[in-house]
Amino acid sequence: QVQLVESGGGSVQAGGSLRLSCAASGYANSFNCVGWFRQAPGKAREGVATIYTASANTYYVGSVKGRFTISQDNAKHTVDLQMNSLKPEDSGMYYCAAANANHVSDCLDPAWGFGYWGQGTQVTVST
Repeated sequence: QVQLVESGGGSVQAGGSLRLSCAASGYANSFNCVGWFRQAPGKAREGVATIYTASANTYYVGSVKGRFTISQDNAKHTVDLQMNSLKPEDSGMYYCAAANANHVSDCLDPAWGFGYWGQGTQVTVST
């Protein structure tokens, strides 16, 4: 059984940083596409960043470009999301998702169907 576990969420003031990690168990080696999504209360879920691990191609939603970085840590077997210069509008529940993409273009499309999801980790940014 595949499990994705997020960690690293918390509360910070605007301008601060957090680093989220996504660890996978089970048949994790079959995943070549990992994404971070977020959902704020009353809002739709939004794709924040994705990474095609075979080539390290990445996608970022416009509002986080230049502030967030998605990367894979092969030593820890995690996919991390470094979040800098955080803003109150970055607050929400952050979810890790994973899948096996046949094409890199699928992985870089946040609307594509990710098959496995974690339980989420809360990020709260205060003014």
